[in-house]
Amino acid sequence: MTTQLARMLALTGYFGLMLWVILWHGFISPSPHLSVTFMLILWLPWLLIPIKGMLKGNPYTHAWAVYMLMPYFLHAGVLLWVDEGERWLAAVELLLASTMFIGNMYYAKLRGRELGLSIRKKKKAEH
Repeated sequence: MTTQLARMLALTGYFGLMLWVILWHGFISPSPHLSVTFMLILWLPWLLIPIKGMLKGNPYTHAWAVYMLMPYFLHAGVLLWVDEGERWLAAVELLLASTMFIGNMYYAKLRGRELGLSIRKKKKAEH
């Protein structure tokens, strides 16, 4: 995988997930019990936190942004299991979150190498 392909996957998953959250909770299947505004406030701000670093191509931002995907993975996984009516919506969410995850991980690794960044290995203790 090339750095450019990894970045493209990361940004496609990122902006796709952001758009999907808006479409799903705002238009396709709004919650019958909670307001659209509340749902968007619940699901969207987490995706806005890394936007500056993602747009700049900062490998550190790409690396830590994967942790912000956990609620989306969990949400999609639970709905795939329990809600037949929204299963396809959850499958799209899972696909986009996975695309962002894979793109971010490879981009952080490849771009980090290009920039000479690394995580130092712990020295082995001599006995």
